[in-house]
Amino acid sequence: MRLVRFLAQGRAAHGVLRGDEVVELDGEGFSRPASRRAVHSAARVRLLAPCTPSKVVAVGLNYRDHARELGMAVPENPILFLKPPTTVIGPGEAVVRPVMSSQVDYEAELGIVIKDRCRCIAPEQARRHILGYTCANDVTARDLQKQDGQWTRAKSFDTFCPVGPWIETDLDPGDLLVESYLNGERRQSSRTSQFIFGVDRLVSFISQVMTLEPGDLVITGTPAGIGPMQAGDEIEVRIEGLGSLKNSVRDV
Repeated sequence: MRLVRFLAQGRAAHGVLRGDEVVELDGEGFSRPASRRAVHSAARVRLLAPCTPSKVVAVGLNYRDHARELGMAVPENPILFLKPPTTVIGPGEAVVRPVMSSQVDYEAELGIVIKDRCRCIAPEQARRHILGYTCANDVTARDLQKQDGQWTRAKSFDTFCPVGPWIETDLDPGDLLVESYLNGERRQSSRTSQFIFGVDRLVSFISQVMTLEPGDLVITGTPAGIGPMQAGDEIEVRIEGLGSLKNSVRDV
């Protein structure tokens, strides 16, 4: 099932994408079953970011090929950092390059959307707390990341977390092809089977650190091949079984 947030007649709503129709659901969010409210033509609505997280929990260095690319040792535990919810934008929206950075990079990632409130769960309990999966782009001001020696500023600019186009609830995340395309040219390509830490381990580990809330987003790390974007570029994240997330790039 493909869950979407969309704009119809000037208001945001939640629904299910079924072919060329969007079935609007009563209520707010996806955490509880909701009755059918209306049906819209998919061509007449604008898709928004499919979740509105209280926080974006990101994982650094989680592909073995990316660790080799950077010449870094494989970590013993997941490396975590946070992106504020103001980074989140939806499909078709523009990534804005800030004035203070001269190198803004793309990072294609599998996103995990949390279904309900959870804390201190075991890996074998993780799937019951996952609503589904989505495409994400962990946009990074690479020069500022190197300059600061830590990642908060580099990862936190508004528009630095494109997400979408929907949440797929029926998907096995164990061996998915993850790719990025810059202006139609493939730049990243790997599989989630290359994860150092799998989905269950990540959700469990994060829940030992912080309470996860409904709609929170976990982005799971990026493959080798990261690189810069310029104003006028189009960046696309493609994930097997999930579809495609496209965003333009512009300067402030």
